[in-house]
Amino acid sequence: MSPDIATIVLVPLLAVAAPMLAGLVGRVAAIPLVVFEIVLGLLVGPSVLGWVPKSDALEAFSNFGLAFLFFMAGNEIDFAAIKGRPLRRASLGWLVSLVAGVLIAVLLSPSFVTAVYIGIALTSTALGTLMPVLRDAGELRTPFGRAVTAVGAVGEFGPLLAISLFLSGRRPLAAALVLIGFAVIAGAAIWFASRGAHRGFHRLVRATLHTSGQFAVRFVVLVIAALVGLSLALGLDMLLGAFAAGVICRVLLSGGDEEDSRQIEGKLEAVAFGVVVPVFFIATGVGFDLHALLSDPRALILLPIFLVLLLVVRGLPGSLAAPPGSTFADRASLTLFSATGLPIIVAVTSIGVDAGELGVGAATALVGAGMLSVLLFPLLALVLRRRSAGGGPRPADPDHVPVVG
Repeated sequence: MSPDIATIVLVPLLAVAAPMLAGLVGRVAAIPLVVFEIVLGLLVGPSVLGWVPKSDALEAFSNFGLAFLFFMAGNEIDFAAIKGRPLRRASLGWLVSLVAGVLIAVLLSPSFVTAVYIGIALTSTALGTLMPVLRDAGELRTPFGRAVTAVGAVGEFGPLLAISLFLSGRRPLAAALVLIGFAVIAGAAIWFASRGAHRGFHRLVRATLHTSGQFAVRFVVLVIAALVGLSLALGLDMLLGAFAAGVICRVLLSGGDEEDSRQIEGKLEAVAFGVVVPVFFIATGVGFDLHALLSDPRALILLPIFLVLLLVVRGLPGSLAAPPGSTFADRASLTLFSATGLPIIVAVTSIGVDAGELGVGAATALVGAGMLSVLLFPLLALVLRRRSAGGGPRPADPDHVPVVG
């Protein structure tokens, strides 16, 4: 079988096999789905069986899946629910993470520039990865889930801002001006989306909701492509545009009929988590260079160090956002969720390696630590959360919003 045919057949096969395996293992332990996607990708990739090679086509589709993952994160964040204490605490925690991450990375790095790459990578939280986990556990609308969402929102948006400011290759002032320009454009789009009823737009959405037109889904893909393209044209990270696209589409689409909005959300979840996002996680496993890690003693030493640093640098400050009255188990669970990071780690290390500022061994160790965080931390966090006696309500319906007195 040719490599191209193997990729075309095996990647969808693994995407189907992953939830089946998750369902079987779930009878014993609730392991997040992305764990199986990454492990299966690693298994069939060049590092183990070699059935699916790395390719430009797989990478391109994977990047689209990553963009859709960040779009869904921006689209699912209810800023009204996390504003106030959760967002303030989460922001403070991320600033502590940034300072601590860079200072600690200085001790492990040959240069300050390398330390900046490592420090920013250590401050990320994979909100796009955690959202499905929280939804499946019925935690998305609970006070605890809102705290995780706040930490994750800042833990994705903060590193993206840091990448744009410090790793774009521009002087900080020029980078800040470009970033402000992007923020003005995105802010204007959000303002326009929130103004007026946009009746013509919503009529077209409703008219094509059950036809082959599917205007809402096509419009979303266009917005993602436009803002990702704008980000790249301005020299910013594409994930910043994808995240902003999610926020804009949430504001615009929520202005229509509630039932229509619910159906559109279901369609977007089907496209994201049913088609493109699994390809990103499978491709992450395929692209992981296990041989480079195992053949580099320094990288092998750095991997567990980076895994611990994710807990110390990102996890502990993230626990500052724990809801009032949280138990020790809840705080420990929030620490683990906060320290779960992979997509931004992949992005930062790719930029660092391409720029020649970050060694391949250190980059592989960082990505390996990010993969282990996704494999281990959400599972342990869910166990702690379930064991918590005072963890708060866990409604069976994830759309149910509990009344908090």
